[in-house]
Amino acid sequence: MRKKTAPPKDSILFVGNFLSKQGSSRQYIEEMADRLQERGWQVIRTSQMLFRPFRLIDMIFTVLAHKNQYSMAQIDVFSGPAFLWAEMTAWILRCLKKPFNLLLHGGNLPAFGQRWPRRVRHLFHSADSVVVPSQYLLDHMKPYRSDLKLLPNSVDISAYSFRPRLRPHPNLIWLRSFHKIYNPQLAPLVIARLQETYPEIRLTMVGPDKGDGTLQVTWNCIEELNLVNKIEIIPGIPKEQVPSMLAQADIFINTTNIDNMPVSIIEAMACGLCIVSTNVGGIPYLLKDGEDALLVSPNDPCAMAAAVERILTEPNLAKKLSQNARHKAEQFDWSVVLPKWESLFLEAINNKESGQKKL
Repeated sequence: MRKKTAPPKDSILFVGNFLSKQGSSRQYIEEMADRLQERGWQVIRTSQMLFRPFRLIDMIFTVLAHKNQYSMAQIDVFSGPAFLWAEMTAWILRCLKKPFNLLLHGGNLPAFGQRWPRRVRHLFHSADSVVVPSQYLLDHMKPYRSDLKLLPNSVDISAYSFRPRLRPHPNLIWLRSFHKIYNPQLAPLVIARLQETYPEIRLTMVGPDKGDGTLQVTWNCIEELNLVNKIEIIPGIPKEQVPSMLAQADIFINTTNIDNMPVSIIEAMACGLCIVSTNVGGIPYLLKDGEDALLVSPNDPCAMAAAVERILTEPNLAKKLSQNARHKAEQFDWSVVLPKWESLFLEAINNKESGQKKL
């Protein structure tokens, strides 16, 4: 009888959205998979399918078809319908006796947990470990499993050229997906309130269309406010172009209604932009008002415009926000965070091997 070949010890299956080549934003899981591969790990990825039902089928097929090629798995967990993908792939991995970790995403997970507490608790306790990227999710998801691990989202600091904003110009940038939870139509309302005082003001809005009609709503708002010559909308750009795009602006505005720990804000911090953000979800856990950003209430164009004006008229404040933002962003460099991920993966693999030897 032919003996089964064990998968390489440093091999991992990533289950999540690998859709950047399909025009969507590059997800954190994509960056992590690439960096681990560069460090010698054998990596399997799923899925690149854009159509959601096909994506789920591809995830299930990959988990089963490549079962002898990976030692453990990492599953991205989102709220909403995507939670089912995590449940189904986790169930198959348990049947295969494969160790796996969960990585939680999205500021809406606490609300989802309140609606479906049994599902969330069952999924969490089926995993070898559950990782959260923010103190916000750590605090709110702890009732479902007490030993959550905090590993923040990361960026490559060396890719982001730092320029202190000593006397910022009214050049603003917005960088998210066009989806209702990010409330992009708030941005034109902010510009409308600033244009009389700052006629040279410009806003660049960068992000892919998520297909829920928000992009068209935003564009309609721009036209109605007669801001076509002041606001430019650019579809999602490749990840490598983000640093140069951010570098052209001085102020970053984040208009979201629901959030966790967005990488786009960390990227803006790394460049030294002055940040104005709504104080929702995990944002107050990431940014400190008056120290490395200015935080305002959600869906309040007057408050956000006033915060932008403070940055434009108070050079000492702008300098402090810019320098403190860069200093904080350095804590999220991949060189600091990635070794912690590797230790977590190896611990899960070694624990599984030890358990099998005892049996």
